[in-house]
Amino acid sequence: MNACDETSLPSYSRRRTLQALAAGALLMARRPRAASASAKGLLKRPIPRSGELLPALGVGTWQTFDVGADDPARPELTDVLRELVASGGSVIDSSPMYGEAERVVGDLAEAAKLRPSLFLATKVWTSGREAGIQQMERSRKLMRANTLDLIQVHNLLDVAVHTRTLREWKAAGRIRYFGITHYHEGAYGDLERLVRTRDYDFVQFNFSMAEREAESRLLPACADSGTAVIINRPFSSAGLFARVKGKALPPWAAELDCASWAQFFLKWIIAHPAVTCAIPGTRRLAHLRDNMQAGIGRLPDAKQRRRMIEVLDRL
Repeated sequence: MNACDETSLPSYSRRRTLQALAAGALLMARRPRAASASAKGLLKRPIPRSGELLPALGVGTWQTFDVGADDPARPELTDVLRELVASGGSVIDSSPMYGEAERVVGDLAEAAKLRPSLFLATKVWTSGREAGIQQMERSRKLMRANTLDLIQVHNLLDVAVHTRTLREWKAAGRIRYFGITHYHEGAYGDLERLVRTRDYDFVQFNFSMAEREAESRLLPACADSGTAVIINRPFSSAGLFARVKGKALPPWAAELDCASWAQFFLKWIIAHPAVTCAIPGTRRLAHLRDNMQAGIGRLPDAKQRRRMIEVLDRL
C-alpha cells in the first residue's frame, strides 16, 4: 500500500462518471500532448504561462513530512528527497497547515544540498493581508528559500486579498508563480470561475480514478485558460488501494509499462493532457520509487483510460 493524501469523499454516480470520461476524451482528442519524455526519462510537462518544463510527478508533504527534529523517520525522508531528484523529479508541495512539514523540507534539503534541484511549492492559509505576509515570510525562512517557486492560496481562504499580495511578490521576484488550491468537489465551481480569469499560474485540486468529477468542467477550463494543474489526493486517501487489495493487475497493464497499482492509478491521472504534475504523499523510499516509475514509459490514451476505469469499477 502506498501513502495517503487528504480526507476521502463519496464516489460518483455512473452517469456523472460517463459524462466526465466523455469530456476528458474530447479534451485529449483536441489537444496534442505537449510534453517531453525520453524512453528512459521522467515525463515533463510545460507550465503553460512560461514554457518551463516540470516533472509530471512530485511529492506532497501532508502528514508524511510532519515529524519532529529527532524523529527516526528523518533519514528516510532525506532519502526520499534525494531519490526524487535522482529520478528526475523536483516538485515538493507543502503548507503552513501541515505542521512541521515546511521546516523539515527546508532542513533536509539544505543538509543534503538539494535546494537548487527542487521546485518548492507552499501555501498561504490565513485571513488578512498582514497575516498573510507574515505567514509567507515565515514559509520562506522555514523552507530556506529567498525565492519560492510557487505560493498558492490554500483552500481559497481570503483569496482576493492574498492574490493582490502574491501578484506584488511575483513582480518583485520573491516568488516565481502563484496559484490557488482546494481538495474536494464542492470547491470546483469557485476554482473554475477563478481559473477562467487567467489570473493564476497554477491551480491544485483532487483528481483520481475514484474522484473523477474534475474531468467534466474543471480540467477543460484549466486547459482553455492555460493554467498549470497540480493534482492532490491521487490515491483518494489510500481508498484506491483498499479497493484493489489482494487483486492482481490486469495483464495488459504491461502494455503501459505499468508494474503496480500505484503506477496504474498515477498513469491514469498524468495521461490527462491538462495535468501538469501529481503529488502523491509518501515518507517511504520504496513508495517514492514506485510512484516515480509511473512517469516513465508509455501512458494510456483515451480508450485505454476508459478501460482502466472499467477494471476498477468491476472490483
